[in-house]
Amino acid sequence: MVRTVGVEEELLLVDSASGEAEALSSAVLAIAEKDAEGESAFEPELHRQQLEFSTHPCADMGELAESVHRWRGEAVRHAADAGASVVALATSPLPVSPKIGTGERYRWMAERFGLTAQEQLTCGCHVHVSVASDEEGVAVLDRVRCWLPVLLALSANSPFWQGQDSRYSSYRSQVWGRWPSAGPVDVHGSAEAYHAQVRSLVGTGVLRDEGMIYFDARLSHRYPTVEFRIADVCLDPADTVLLATLVRGLVETAAREWRAGEPPLGTGTALLRAASWQAGRAGLEGRLVHPRTRLPEPAPDVLRALLDHVRDALEDSGDLAAVETALAAVDRRGNGARIQRETLARTGSLRDTVAECVRITAG
Repeated sequence: MVRTVGVEEELLLVDSASGEAEALSSAVLAIAEKDAEGESAFEPELHRQQLEFSTHPCADMGELAESVHRWRGEAVRHAADAGASVVALATSPLPVSPKIGTGERYRWMAERFGLTAQEQLTCGCHVHVSVASDEEGVAVLDRVRCWLPVLLALSANSPFWQGQDSRYSSYRSQVWGRWPSAGPVDVHGSAEAYHAQVRSLVGTGVLRDEGMIYFDARLSHRYPTVEFRIADVCLDPADTVLLATLVRGLVETAAREWRAGEPPLGTGTALLRAASWQAGRAGLEGRLVHPRTRLPEPAPDVLRALLDHVRDALEDSGDLAAVETALAAVDRRGNGARIQRETLARTGSLRDTVAECVRITAG
């Protein structure tokens, strides 16, 4: 049976003329709720310059693509009604003064984490893939951890920070890493060990609750899924679907390895942290740490290694040809970081860069 996939995308709300981030989430959410027939797919985020939507679980990737396009389109429409635009950028290219949301949870986070929370105006893409049990889910997490930096490089879409080129392809990954529970983790070995670690982390009092377990990939605390959290939000919606398809392939491949008794690669967490840093720095423009050799190799070679790793799972789900086509498209045009930098080089304007990304966001 094919696993279902759901996607959560965080989007920036920006002024349609200036491209500057606008704290309009309350207005946009009110419009969305009024317009919705039934439950709205939109939710608030930590900052009022953000908007998040969630797709329903999909077994067919064509259906997922339609859902991503639909909710991006709805976000565009609702933002326009509030006098703004939405853009799928993982950080704001233009200078911004982030405004924390008004909910009690967000106020607690602002008080607890200070400047770290204040500066967390970053947008990610979270991919949920169904698993049969927590035991299978943890076995998957143990076996996908070395491949997660490759997903970050593929999705990298945040080269600019407060009006400057950060020199990173994903500066979001640097900002996000300031949370005390963020990043790669050790092999757990069992669901019992995983849950024990989560309880210990929450028990320290550093975190408010289990929802603040910000591992690069985790068991969802709300759904029977594994949740991949490492990726930037993708500029092009086609890349969101590519990312989700590769993630499902990774989950299925890892589950098969577990059932066959194959142990996870024993890559140390310190090495994974370095690999993630390199992925955030280079994106697809330089070298990445190869998950198997643990040596720097050209990004296209590492992407091919990922494709080879999940090839059987993609063939069985009928997604292989679509993934090969999508990867070829990314190779031609680049990821969001490359598109942003090329647009700035062409136009000389971060404002024009945001405007072009607004257009691409809508597909």
